[in-house]
Amino acid sequence: MKADKKFVIDYAKEYFGTEPEYLWARTPDAGVLRQSKNKKWYGIVMNIPKSKLGIKEDGNVDILDVKCDPQLLGSFLMKKGCFPAYHMNKKHWLTVLLDGSVSQEDIIMFINQSYDLISNVK
Repeated sequence: MKADKKFVIDYAKEYFGTEPEYLWARTPDAGVLRQSKNKKWYGIVMNIPKSKLGIKEDGNVDILDVKCDPQLLGSFLMKKGCFPAYHMNKKHWLTVLLDGSVSQEDIIMFINQSYDLISNVK
């Protein structure tokens, strides 16, 4: 199964009870994944121009931004389909393509790590 936007949303709902929040009129398909108790974001799914990530192709791509341990960020950025965070703090967030280039297992790992990072924050 391809780890696409639907997969991410379904996973967040099943494992964390999270429904995406669509906060912006200008980007109605951009959904924030927020921890229910402390209201901290652990993910954002959106569709952006590939050029925003430095990809030299026309068109848009679905992405997932996740919170990331700064000590692990460098190694994750070496993985195919992973980029410095789009529109978020590049020291604490990672952008992951949702076009099939990142495995379902890695997407799950990224989501789980992000959720864990923000779960103890008040």
